[in-house]
Amino acid sequence: MDENRGDEIRGTAGGTAPVPLSVLDLVTVGQGRTATQALRTGVDIARLAESRGFHRYWVAEHHSMPGVASSSPAVILAHMAAHTERIRLGSGGVMLPNHAPLVIAEQFGTLEAMAPGRVDLGLGRAPGTDGATAAALRRTERLNEGAEDFPQQLAELTRFLDDDFPDGHPYARIHAVPGPVQATSEGCVQSAARPPIWLLGSSGFSARLAGVLGLPFAFAHHFSAQNTVPALDLYRESFKPSAVLDAPYALIGVAALAADEEREARRQVLTGALSMLRLRSGRPGLVPTPEEAEAYAFSPMEREFVDSWLVNIVHGTADEVRAGLDDLAKRTGADELMITANAHSGDARLRSYELIADAYGLPVLG
Repeated sequence: MDENRGDEIRGTAGGTAPVPLSVLDLVTVGQGRTATQALRTGVDIARLAESRGFHRYWVAEHHSMPGVASSSPAVILAHMAAHTERIRLGSGGVMLPNHAPLVIAEQFGTLEAMAPGRVDLGLGRAPGTDGATAAALRRTERLNEGAEDFPQQLAELTRFLDDDFPDGHPYARIHAVPGPVQATSEGCVQSAARPPIWLLGSSGFSARLAGVLGLPFAFAHHFSAQNTVPALDLYRESFKPSAVLDAPYALIGVAALAADEEREARRQVLTGALSMLRLRSGRPGLVPTPEEAEAYAFSPMEREFVDSWLVNIVHGTADEVRAGLDDLAKRTGADELMITANAHSGDARLRSYELIADAYGLPVLG
């Protein structure tokens, strides 16, 4: 890469929003609903986000979770590319240790060919699941999750994406296709562009690595809020200008849900909290209904977990959510907010994004 690529990374704030707003979709599946319905809702959310000026739509890799239908980000993003025209599409993220770097390079090279200039490749270091499932994914009992493995895997993936292994390297004659090799092939007019890499994290490791490499950074505030400010500070302190960015750029994932009434917002976010409680207790399942969540008899320990979970979800009326997002942007100095709305109902999630867009006066685009 010979020129700075910051323009395809940085977003522009719309309306009165303090920073660009984006969407993280977990493609959640509620009780009484199907994965097919969840994926259709994902299309509706992506289209709404595009029509209201949200900057990007990302999906996250999770496995062995009945309530989350986003195990295959590349497949979902290909589907979204067919139903959108402008919004950036990406992974938040693909869990690099689960896959061979060449496979990821091929998948995202294909996505770039489908939706030129609007694909992001966000990479995570965690497995996105439990250890047994990770072993099944990787076909090995040795789970290469250590800090010493991820930078090497990242370097290999970057070389495949750029098609620039040095002469004499064992992979020098291997090319990720679609990819830059086609731009140098006789008679081809293919662009050499490839998706920008983002590093994702919920602690300091990826923050420091993203800074050292001069890459954009996405932090999982929605499930690691206590580490947000320290990680962003570490990222900025570690940052070195690169061919990708001349200055740090960090987004944070934010759990937020707006409803027409405060009580309804509380009912909806409680479903996600109960779902997370069950996941953390080794009992993953479909997202419960608001009625089940309200009737659930929480033990004192469970109530403590749920209360601590809900305190980091921005929820309420549109005005309350706008105020909460404004405060979060100010406190963290994040360059972008990526909103995830977790609830049983797809309609509630769609309504939330619509209300947030209205609260900030985001334009209605054709």
